[in-house]
Amino acid sequence: MLNKIHSMVVENTPFILSKPLQLVPFSLKRKIIEQLLQTQFQQSLEEGDLDFLENRWLKIEVRDLQLVWFISNIDNKLIVSRAEIADVSFSGNMNDLVLIATRRQDPDTLFFQRKLLVEGDTELGLCVKNLMDSIDLDSMPKFVRIGLENLANFIQSSEHKTC
Repeated sequence: MLNKIHSMVVENTPFILSKPLQLVPFSLKRKIIEQLLQTQFQQSLEEGDLDFLENRWLKIEVRDLQLVWFISNIDNKLIVSRAEIADVSFSGNMNDLVLIATRRQDPDTLFFQRKLLVEGDTELGLCVKNLMDSIDLDSMPKFVRIGLENLANFIQSSEHKTC
């Protein structure tokens, strides 16, 4: 019984979260995302590892949360926008993206299972994927890393309990 409830919570959490997230102004979401990106990728920006994204737009969509944002490297700063013309887009559901972020799931596997969609400039998409693969989880802000790891544990424990 508890296993079924746990699975239902994991399955329905994105739907539940999507409603309040729609009420948060985009300007606040943008500020939070930009600060996290600057913190996480400051050294990569300084070393030129994000030059491939200069004046090009990466679209990120979390489908089940109904969240979409665009990221670009403009003047050596990561900028988030609400609507741009994407050069490449990555989209997936929250649980799958959390598992990718914590390296619990391989993005290539999810791509071939059609759970992770990558559209647009394939070379740019490969650069983004390689950058994501190179992120050291320990370099993430502690509260982000711990939050993602706990969420991934919760998601995975549901997967192992279902038949």
